[in-house]
Amino acid sequence: MSNIIDTFRLAGKVALITGGNRGIGRAISFALAEAGASIVIMARDEVTSLSTISEIQKLGNEGTFFKGDVTISDDVNKVVDQVVRKFGKIDVLVNNAGIVRNVKAEEMTWSDWFDVINTNLNGVFLMSQQVGKQMIKQKKGSIINISSMSANIVNWPQPQSSYNASKAAVSHLTKSLAMEWATHNIRVNAIAPGYISTELTEHALTTDWGKIWVDLTPQKRVGSPEELGGLAVYLASEASSYVTGSVIVIDGGYSII
Repeated sequence: MSNIIDTFRLAGKVALITGGNRGIGRAISFALAEAGASIVIMARDEVTSLSTISEIQKLGNEGTFFKGDVTISDDVNKVVDQVVRKFGKIDVLVNNAGIVRNVKAEEMTWSDWFDVINTNLNGVFLMSQQVGKQMIKQKKGSIINISSMSANIVNWPQPQSSYNASKAAVSHLTKSLAMEWATHNIRVNAIAPGYISTELTEHALTTDWGKIWVDLTPQKRVGSPEELGGLAVYLASEASSYVTGSVIVIDGGYSII
């Protein structure tokens, strides 16, 4: 009988994290690194990404940055090829890159709507498709999508119909890919965070919005990015070998209400 702790270890694994240079993506990058994985960050911001990689390398892990935009198919193809050339495989993909636009539906421009859907949904599909092809060749892999509790509820009081719709689509895409690729031994799951303290939310947390968010959360606080790390390690590792097509909510109980 194997040691249960050993099933969580990621030594020898290669993890590609989009938007892994800040916020939730950064916390997940460090969590996977601490579990032993080699980390590849794909992002548009070179300075922040290289700084994050430098910190990961101080842990004794291999860390690499490849610049790319998840909404540009040529960038996606190039980065996936670069990772495979360097490491020979991709064991874990974390689709974390995402944006939000808090604009009322009647005032939203097509550009605002498209940018959110393109990044949050199309980017997830493009990355999953290209990495999925590699994982099919490998006959194994784990894809972790960052969805949101907003896939299941409508947030209040901020207007964000495009974000909510994109995350609902990500959750369903997760289940669809899990079904299609199960026979290839590729697991596809999603983490659905509630309100997390990141650069995207730090200003709102100082306003009436933030007070309402905390008041509506049973734990009476927002989460930290690091509180998602344990679940990311679980989903990336053999500890979750029979888990696929799941969307797991971490929201301090917000969705209970």
